[in-house]
Amino acid sequence: MILGGILPKFPIRRQSSSAAAQKGFSTMFIQTEQTPNPATLKFLPGREVLGHGTADFTSREAAARSPLAERLFEIDGVAGVFLGADFITITKDGGKEWFLLKPSILGVIMEHFTAGKPVLLHGGDDNAVTEDDDEIVQQIKELLDTRVRPAVAQDGGDITFHGFDRGVVYLHMKGSCAGCPSSTATLKNGIENMLRHYIPEVVEVRAVR
Repeated sequence: MILGGILPKFPIRRQSSSAAAQKGFSTMFIQTEQTPNPATLKFLPGREVLGHGTADFTSREAAARSPLAERLFEIDGVAGVFLGADFITITKDGGKEWFLLKPSILGVIMEHFTAGKPVLLHGGDDNAVTEDDDEIVQQIKELLDTRVRPAVAQDGGDITFHGFDRGVVYLHMKGSCAGCPSSTATLKNGIENMLRHYIPEVVEVRAVR
């Protein structure tokens, strides 16, 4: 994960794939990118996925509101699906290698988009500011939206607001950020320092599941 110039940037290794050519559909090029988390891989279909906000699914049952995520969970070895603005991050379990999983994942993504099916049936952005938010929470969410989320999205993940209590900010780590070896450094050396700098009431940042 990266945070502007606060943390060192990981090199992006990008690979292009044409899943459609093998299936007989109109050509659709899907790019893949490695992430700092070896258990996740980022897929870019070259078109809008959610457009705005994110959706994180850690089981097939939880993915009931996303026809795309449901299909992806049918693939043996897929343990998590994260949907971003223009990308899909897949988390695998420890028993499968990416070279075995990628053809099936590419085929599902290609078939879904060429068929024009909806990605998400309902739901909103977990980080959206609401009328019930006090001034400090609004400031936290705004900083996450403008300074944090665009950066971690480059690595196929997201970090959203969960709560604020007695100076402690609780955040959700999603997509490649969940279980990433660098997540602790991102929280403490990046996000926590930034929030404490701009918002004196913040004393600590913690991750929640």
